[in-house]
Amino acid sequence: MSAINIVKPGYSRKLDLKHGCIEMTHGGGGRAMAQLIQQMFIAAFDNEYLRLMNDQACFRTANGRMVMSTDSHVVTPLFFPGGDIGCLSVHGTINDIAMAGARPCYLAASFILEEGFPLSDLKRIVDSMARAAQTAGVPVVTGDTKVVEKGSGDGVFITTTGLGVVPDGIDISGTNARPGDKIVVSGTLGDHGIAVMAFRENLSFQTTIASDTAALHELVADMVAAVPDIHVLRDPTRGGIATALNEIAQQSSVGMMLYENQLPIRQEVNAACEFLGLDPLYIANEGKLVAICCAEDAENMLGVMHAHPLGRNAAIIGEVIEDDHCFVQMQTSLGGNRVVDWLSGEQLPRIC
Repeated sequence: MSAINIVKPGYSRKLDLKHGCIEMTHGGGGRAMAQLIQQMFIAAFDNEYLRLMNDQACFRTANGRMVMSTDSHVVTPLFFPGGDIGCLSVHGTINDIAMAGARPCYLAASFILEEGFPLSDLKRIVDSMARAAQTAGVPVVTGDTKVVEKGSGDGVFITTTGLGVVPDGIDISGTNARPGDKIVVSGTLGDHGIAVMAFRENLSFQTTIASDTAALHELVADMVAAVPDIHVLRDPTRGGIATALNEIAQQSSVGMMLYENQLPIRQEVNAACEFLGLDPLYIANEGKLVAICCAEDAENMLGVMHAHPLGRNAAIIGEVIEDDHCFVQMQTSLGGNRVVDWLSGEQLPRIC
């Protein structure tokens, strides 16, 4: 969304949002691109920063440390039960900011569009992004649009970048887990990945499995207010809870012990995983977090999480242990232990 793309007065041609498609001219820097930006993106994300039509957004911030994160989204299909690539791209970056205990402030959005992509689908995606940003209270204040030739992309790819502010006194990092800490998840595991996979493969189950995509910053704010000394927060997206905990174990030089009978997994997700030969511990989530805190703070934090709509199924699922090998293990429902290793390869490609 660039300063050179300002539409000249009197240019009033309307996009054909019902039958129109993306053309190479929409990425050429001229009037067609200006038309797309004004009538599609600015119309959806309208705010004082975008209206200036600069190559950047300039804004004041509250006192505190700044946090910045960026994430690209290539999910297929673009629309799935419970969400789409639009809201997913907003929620994903907001959540990455929130995992530092930060308050997300602003978003930037970059679109790579394929020639021939229907404008009606783009409008649906952009409207979904706008609703997600408005609901979260985190505006999209700048961005960029590029168009590639037909066959060089896959409809639309979206990259979002976020800025946030960490309050003084908050130190949340993957390096902070300590033996004796409790491991808490905010809700059921594997919903997003299975929802996308089932829809992609036209699999029918007795109940529809919907993505859990959601912005978690308000839940995090409540948790931090109640327990300022949270050690670690992480959103277990690609690679699921297993990968997230292996990452943290390596960062903090500790081990983890999970308890299988305490893992919150929907029956239909478990059934789908059995049918597909997948392990729910490695399935992506887009509206869940894992928190690690001192044992004496765990019940207090759990109560706060249960009081929030996005944490009502929160559960303590394990604890941090001493382990020079930094293994993540799980005590199974049969009483034995097994190693929950790093994901090898990718179980479900293109799910976020």
